[in-house]
Amino acid sequence: MKLANKRLIIFDWDGTVMDSVPKIVATLQSAARALRVPEPDYHCAKNIIGLSLDTAVETLFPEHSEFHEALANGYKHHYLSVDNTPTPLFADVEQTLMALKDRGYLLAVATGKSRKGLDRLLAETGLHALFDFTRTACEAQSKPHPQMLEQILTHFSVSARDAVMIGDTQIDMQLAANANMDAVGVTFGVHDKDELGQYSPVVTVDSYKELLALF
Repeated sequence: MKLANKRLIIFDWDGTVMDSVPKIVATLQSAARALRVPEPDYHCAKNIIGLSLDTAVETLFPEHSEFHEALANGYKHHYLSVDNTPTPLFADVEQTLMALKDRGYLLAVATGKSRKGLDRLLAETGLHALFDFTRTACEAQSKPHPQMLEQILTHFSVSARDAVMIGDTQIDMQLAANANMDAVGVTFGVHDKDELGQYSPVVTVDSYKELLALF
């Protein structure tokens, strides 16, 4: 499978660019414990990664609507100030992005993170200059609604057939399908090859070296 004819490559962030799944899960569980709300298990917590925070909280705690705002606020507090779980970039991320830029591709991010959160991490990792445009859950409806991808396509005046979505979750695969866009699944984040395959990515890869070889 080769995707060299694409013009625009759109990356999810959590579980795709950054190995942040353990921290997100731990933070969600800590926020629940702090409010004495039954904490979600690891599997349930990781399966909401990709959703906007408000949608994630509503999905995980449907019987505790009175705590939704407090849970979201608690998550933000624990993520920034309490939990110290490392969130490294995946191997070969920066080298791959630089190579794709050198080959002339447009690069973008479509993430369920907040604008503030994404901008902070782009600055901390030094990846800000490698992405031409980013969209967060603050600026569009939550994944898998296609609005986020549609906004990116409009910004670049690129058609969906000339773009590809890179993601680690079934939510990302649904997002791409809803935008009539090809998707590549990465297996080192939330979902494995079989789980991603249920939503028909054009291919799945196990590393950034494999990803770069597609282009």
